[in-house]
Amino acid sequence: MHLYDVLKRPVDTEKTRYQGELDEPQYSFEVDRRANKQQVKAAIEQIFDVDVLKVRVVNVKPKSGRQGRRIVVRRPGWKKAIVTLAWGQRLNIFEGV
Repeated sequence: MHLYDVLKRPVDTEKTRYQGELDEPQYSFEVDRRANKQQVKAAIEQIFDVDVLKVRVVNVKPKSGRQGRRIVVRRPGWKKAIVTLAWGQRLNIFEGV
């Protein structure tokens, strides 16, 4: 799998913004379903030039909802990686947003 195929997009929520402000900041990314922890770590270190301490991976369940009375919509499941960086390092992808 190519380096840029592993990361799909950063996950930007209130919780992830708070985690990015810690002494050992944590950032969340949506990753490819086939990617493992070693591939995520290598991709983050090479793309953003930072030191990764820990990678946690979560499979987010698919969710279903409704539109109107009878139309049931199902959003697909996806894989999320929570990356912990070394002390004092930051990613500038969320700066100024």
